[in-house]
Amino acid sequence: QVQVVESGGGLVQAGGSLRLSCAASGRTFSLYAVGWFRQAPGKEREFVATINTYDITVYADSVKGRFTISRDNAKNTVYLQMNSLKSEDTAVYYCAVGSRATAYPGAYAYWGQGIQVAVSS
Repeated sequence: QVQVVESGGGLVQAGGSLRLSCAASGRTFSLYAVGWFRQAPGKEREFVATINTYDITVYADSVKGRFTISRDNAKNTVYLQMNSLKSEDTAVYYCAVGSRATAYPGAYAYWGQGIQVAVSS
């Protein structure tokens, strides 16, 4: 069992930055892919970014060039650096851990509770 906890959310003005952290338990964290997803009110959960065990990353077109996903296996943590934030980035952000880096949420076995990010215009 892997426990996943997100942190770093909050309220920021448009154009600002936030860094989300995803801490996961377990000694084999380095063997997992980690993804970030988000869900805005009234919308479906959508893919944001993912990173695999070789540090290969994939981003949604909507965040490409603004968001950066990275991992620190020594700390069992994955980060999502979010720059040039827009009001449309407002959502609950979820971290997910799984065996394959993919945009498909069903591929991730372990999920955090989610953390709110609000961007004011």
